[in-house]
Formats: sequence, structure tokens, C-alpha cells
Amino acid sequence: MRRIFAIALFALLLGVGVVALIETDPGYVLVAYGNYTLESSLWVGLLLLFALILLVYLALRLVFRLVGGQRSLVSWLGTRKTHHAARLSTRGLINFLEGNWARSRRQVLKGATNNEAPLLNYLLAARASHHLGEPDKVSQYLGAAADAESAAVAAVELAEAEIKVHAGQYDQALAVLDNMGNASSYPRGLELRRAIYTGQGNWEGLARLLPELRKQKLLAADALRELESDTYRRLLLDAVKGEGEADTAELGAVWQKVPSDLKQDVDILCAYVELLLRGGDHAAAEKLLQRSLKQHWDARLVRLYGLVESANVPAQLTHAESWLAAHPDEPELLLCLGRLSARDKLWGKARDYFESSYRLQRSAEVCAELGRLLTGLGEPKVAAAYFREGLLLSESDLPTLPEPEKLLPLSQRLARS
Repeated sequence: MRRIFAIALFALLLGVGVVALIETDPGYVLVAYGNYTLESSLWVGLLLLFALILLVYLALRLVFRLVGGQRSLVSWLGTRKTHHAARLSTRGLINFLEGNWARSRRQVLKGATNNEAPLLNYLLAARASHHLGEPDKVSQYLGAAADAESAAVAAVELAEAEIKVHAGQYDQALAVLDNMGNASSYPRGLELRRAIYTGQGNWEGLARLLPELRKQKLLAADALRELESDTYRRLLLDAVKGEGEADTAELGAVWQKVPSDLKQDVDILCAYVELLLRGGDHAAAEKLLQRSLKQHWDARLVRLYGLVESANVPAQLTHAESWLAAHPDEPELLLCLGRLSARDKLWGKARDYFESSYRLQRSAEVCAELGRLLTGLGEPKVAAAYFREGLLLSESDLPTLPEPEKLLPLSQRLARS
């Protein structure tokens, strides 16, 4: 309170002093310009000068606010254009996702005009042009994207390769990746190479790519395992000649390239054994099947063992019968034993094994074997019944149709023919 009183008293005294000073000597100021003169006291002149300076200061400040600073008119207009470009880009993206390619391209190109980062706009325009079937426009907008951001040259080339992959132009897409030099160092580059090699049926190239795909962890473990299995299975199939015979030497070379853990995959094993049998290398097939079945049991491998034509059939049969103790109710094993017994000309034993397999699981295959064996044993009626059942089992998708209640007389059947 005392401080306020002191300030008020000082201001009052100062005002009294200034008034006394003005009354003592008001001074005189004369300003002349051409035929015009301005006369006033010194104190009024000083007051007018101060007002003029303040007016100039306020005018300059107003001009500065209009043309400079974050809140200036120019900045406001620029921000408005930027927001408009952003809205156009967003609408273009939405239309792209909805499949409105022409509208999307028009909007993203308009949005690129006042966009500080137009790279995405040009990439979307290129993709929209691809969907519109305009390859010249695709090249044009990809070039604009590369010019818009020098650091995104690799990304633009990857986008170009992806567009060509989607168009089925695998050779051209691969050329783009090869020209990059380091395309495989990018995760997207690896994925594109995988798509290209798969589309080309280049299984050797895909096999060379598999270790890097595993290292980069671009695929889930199950998906990578399936890809590896499919790749090496197709490499094995490529060893089959045009006439259907297998080149066992080439098969062996391919088999050596298969990773050790994948060699335990039953699908790969079955494919390899089937090709060995097709190529006539029954000895290698027998050895591999015996070793594999010793490590892990699988009915598909057991079935293939029954197709092996061993040089020592009795020993082969004895070896297979040793599995009966652990797998007495395995229909595939009983089918295998029936075939080996038939190959060893043990007809009664073969029939017993076939019938045991039939009782456990009625399949077209075992019915065909029983029909063939019983035909040779002089039981054509029983054989015909098995053949008929096997045929019906193999054609399980037949539609339900009405059947005649009894066989028509021969005269009626002839009359219908």
C-alpha cells in the first residue's frame, strides 16, 4: 500500500513539474515546406512527433504481420492451400482403396501441387494408371515420384517392379530388380523375387532365395516350411523327362540339395521315392524307405514299400512282416504285405493279407487287388464283386439315382436296344 502511495505521489510531483516547466518556457517550433508552414509550441511539436513515430511503428508492424510470420496473411493462405492438398490426397487414397481409379488419380495429382511431400501422390497415381491399363502414364508418374524425392529412388524402383509383377510381366520386373543391384537387401525386394520366381516356375532361383527369406523372417514358420517343401518337390519333378521317365542321376543331385531337416518331410520323401520307382531305381527306393520307416512310421511310406520291386522278394517280405507286431491293424501295411506275398507267388498268404486290409478299410485299391488275385485263382464271380465295389468306391461322387426293382427280361432289354 505504501509503495502505491509513493508511486502516485511521484507521478503527481512529476506532472506538477512538467506543467511548471511548460508555463515557464513553452518554446517555439516552425515547420515550413513550400507555401505551407506549421507553427506550434515545442511541447505540442514533441507530442505530435511522438504520435507520428508511434503511427509509423504501428503501420510497419501491421505490414509485417500481413506479409511475414506464422500468423501472417501469406502464411494463412499457404496453410489453407496445404490443407486443401491434404484433403484431396486423402480423398484420392480413399477412392483408390475403393477402386475408383480415374477419380483417385485426378485427386492425388491435384493434391500433389501444394503438397510438401508429393511422393505418395505420384506413387498412387502410377498404381491407379496401372489399373486403368495406361503403362505410359505409369512410367510418367513413377518418374515424377523419383524427381520429387531423390532419397526414394530405390522405393520407386521397387514400386515399378511390383506393378510389373501384378501385370504378369515377370521378366521385366526381374530386370528392374537386377538393375537395382542391391534389391535383395530390401525386404520388399526379396518378396518380389519370390513372387517372380514362383510365377516363372524358376524353382532353382527360388531355392537359392530360401536361405535369405529364412534369415529375414519375412514369412511365418509354417508358410516358409510349406514354400520350401513345394519348391524342392517341384525341383524333383523337374528331373522327370518329357516322356515321363525320371533321370535318377539328376534326381540324386537334387536330393543332395534338399536341407537335411526337409528330407524328413513325408511329402518330399514320397515324391522322391515315387520318382525313383518311376526311374526304375528300386534298390535306392527300398533302402531309403527302410531307413525312413525305422525313424518314423507313416502309412504313405508303407504303401510305397509295397510297390518296390526288390531283387530279394522273400527278404523284403520278411522285413515288412517284422512291422506287424507294432502295427497289426494298419490297413496300408496289410495291403503292402499282400502285394509282396503276391510278388513272391504266395497266393494264399496274399489273399489273407488283402482280405485283412479290406476288413479294416475298404478302398478301391484293395478291392482291385482282390479282384485281380481272385480272377487268377479261378473265382470270377467273387472277383467281379470286388471289382464292382472298387469301382463304386473310386466314383464316390455319383449322384443318387433310382434303380430298377428287378432285372428286366432279356426280351424287354433287347426291345429297348
